[in-house]
Amino acid sequence: MAFSSFLVMGTLNTKAANSEPGHSPIPLEILKKNAFQSIVVGKVIDKDGMALAGVNIVEKGTTNGVTTDFDGNFEISVASDAILVFSYIGFTSIEEAVAGRSEIAITLDEGGVQLEEMIVVGSRTAPRSNTDTPLPVDVVGVKELQSTGQPTFDKALQYRIPSFNTVQTPVNDATSLLDPYEIRNMGPSRTLILINGKRKNLSALLYTQTSPGRGETGADISAIPTEAIKRVEILRDGASAQYGSDAIAGVMNIILKDSPNDGSATVRLGVTSEGDGEMFGVAINNGSSIGEDKGFVNYTVDLSKVNLANRPGTVNAAGEAADFGADIADVQEFLGRVPDAGNINGSPETAAAKFSVNFGYDLSANTELYANAAYVYKYVNSFANYRTPYWRTVEEYPYLADFFPGNNPNNPGGYDGYVPTFEGLLSDYNGTVGFRSIINDWNIDASFTTGGNTQTYKVNQTHNRNIVFSPSTFIDANGNGTVEDGELTEGSELYRENSQQSFDPGGTRFSHNVGNIDISRLLSDKVSFGIGAEFRTETFEVIEGELASYDGGGADSFAGASPQNSGKFNRYNIGGYLSLDYDVTDAFLLSGTIRTENYSDFGNTFIYKFSSRYKISDAFTLRGSLSSGFRAPTLHQIYTQKAQYSFVPGQGIQVGGLINNVSTQAKLLGIPQLDAETSNNFTIGGGGKVGKFSYTVDYYNIAVKDRIVLSTEIGPTDAGNTALDDILTNNNLSDVSFFVNAIDTKTSGVDVVLAYNNLAVGAGQLGFNLSGNYTIQNERDGAVNNPTLVEQAGQSVVNETQEALFFTSRPQTKWIFGINYDINKFGFSVNNTYFGKTKFQQQG
Repeated sequence: MAFSSFLVMGTLNTKAANSEPGHSPIPLEILKKNAFQSIVVGKVIDKDGMALAGVNIVEKGTTNGVTTDFDGNFEISVASDAILVFSYIGFTSIEEAVAGRSEIAITLDEGGVQLEEMIVVGSRTAPRSNTDTPLPVDVVGVKELQSTGQPTFDKALQYRIPSFNTVQTPVNDATSLLDPYEIRNMGPSRTLILINGKRKNLSALLYTQTSPGRGETGADISAIPTEAIKRVEILRDGASAQYGSDAIAGVMNIILKDSPNDGSATVRLGVTSEGDGEMFGVAINNGSSIGEDKGFVNYTVDLSKVNLANRPGTVNAAGEAADFGADIADVQEFLGRVPDAGNINGSPETAAAKFSVNFGYDLSANTELYANAAYVYKYVNSFANYRTPYWRTVEEYPYLADFFPGNNPNNPGGYDGYVPTFEGLLSDYNGTVGFRSIINDWNIDASFTTGGNTQTYKVNQTHNRNIVFSPSTFIDANGNGTVEDGELTEGSELYRENSQQSFDPGGTRFSHNVGNIDISRLLSDKVSFGIGAEFRTETFEVIEGELASYDGGGADSFAGASPQNSGKFNRYNIGGYLSLDYDVTDAFLLSGTIRTENYSDFGNTFIYKFSSRYKISDAFTLRGSLSSGFRAPTLHQIYTQKAQYSFVPGQGIQVGGLINNVSTQAKLLGIPQLDAETSNNFTIGGGGKVGKFSYTVDYYNIAVKDRIVLSTEIGPTDAGNTALDDILTNNNLSDVSFFVNAIDTKTSGVDVVLAYNNLAVGAGQLGFNLSGNYTIQNERDGAVNNPTLVEQAGQSVVNETQEALFFTSRPQTKWIFGINYDINKFGFSVNNTYFGKTKFQQQG
């Protein structure tokens, strides 16, 4: 695992006092009290005398820092007795005492990324080196992400971060628009995503199919162009006290490029070993100065297209005949010609256009205006299960011979089945504007963030197979003022042979607005103080589909959103935190944060975090943390209600219903309204350096109480006389599912990062790194909390399939081994990723 230079996750990033215009700042200094300030200028070069742009320079023990300009020059105001830390990706970090000097020349030696990098992730106070921090942090630079060759940012992280996992989900309707991801097997809802330290909006998508992440939602990190990223910081620890809801498993902070001078163009080409899934992409990143070098703008444009990759496999005839109640001879005849039953299973066809911009401008020597924005438009085309001719038969639906003619000599019109398509259009945007300033030694960061995600769908190559008639019409044909016998026209059949074959089933939309203010100050050489507040509004909308998409049961393969299941829903919350760091000695650190939040829909919460670090020697530092956390139920989970298609062995595709927790049906079933999840996190570990060898090892333990799950499909009872049976019968549903605080879980494991760098080999330097994650425990803690009616019916909201999706569908262990060789301006790397076993349990 590689470590980058100075990190800024969730901290106060204010412009250094008296910094030269045009320098791209990292966090503003917290001025040391009672220390004489002096201006230090200088230049940073490599061993060949070439200027290094973007080198991070930090006054040790503070957040005061700048970066070098395009010519390697810098200017910084520091205490006369300060020590400056110089760090840069791919070079060995050094410390240099100012010792009263006003000019300093620095030469950095090339080498592997060092463990001793200055970081501030997970803290609201001064930065610390990675072996000094009490928290485990992963850092990945843009070159490491690009070297994976993956088309999107989320897939690149899959091959760089052992505790991060994502998977593509074929034939899963809207899920194909956005693959679920997670850290430490905790689901996408429990990792908070930040961009330049500010909260990114959630996706509008709620995963409702049988796939990892079922019942959850997360931010669309695949929408962020990789070339726009400077580095990624992943805090592998619960951080709800610092950042609020969703940070139970950790926090991912995406830092955007801020260079005013550098630019790049990247072309991506690829194909699978089977010759499909062709990928083409082009990305351009560039920057420029603004207003006589008082500011910068850095922008990225990314265009990409990925073709379908299909891995359907073969189908068993006996199983098909049993599942669909079909004649075995008909099944064998079709599978003899089409062994995979016509299914298209694999990664979908996608096309995407992405844009990102990052901006900063010095309003004065102590104040910076900053902003960033991003937008993505994505088209995804996937497929439903193939409707075989022994499943959707011409005997039952004679008009299919006209709708879908084929080459089957045994059926009229050569009908040989059909495969519905599912097309999704996704747009995602986010933007932040704010300022950072120093006022009387107080560092102030105030910002406003907005963001949203919209997904609309289209279903093609299908039909509405339901029997629905238009209303009868009364006509006074003879004009005598009375409707007599024979003057009543019968309604016509709307669908089946009169059905359209393309449908607009609606979609979903989510947006949020966030206001933040963060204030910090170094009270003394030993005590750092931070305080802040956040106000957030959220809106979730289910977009109504056209009538034919839901009427009578809706389009075959994906039913649209009816008026009863559509609507716009919102809420707000306000929260605040207080943070304090105390360096008892140079070796011993104590840190604590408390936070309170109030949600308009479920009330108050209070959480805390305590962490500590004890540096025994350079070779070993002990660290640990203890924290509580929470995750508010998303608006998606509270208000989503829709018809849901699912495959039932022996019955084929059946239409079930997802009912929300505020509905009349939910009240009849005794389903309680959702409450927040709560958690307790504990980590302990250590790290250090011995010569050129560095290491960190961390144990984690996460206990979640009242975890929200989307229940399995609850069917009718044997007695057939309960409220559940009435709901199913009255709504023509085979089953119902719903969200409920159903289980407690416990998860524990170990993260390991080992590196041996800067070995002189020939004219270059060689490095080795090994990082891994091993899950010791990931399981349910105690019995399932079933609603009374479900319990009495002898059923459970969590079945074997659900358990597998929660606990064993991700690798139990994952390891990444890398070899790096740098020579002059060239770098070579070889990486291998090992994924451990996964397990999926089919119900029954």
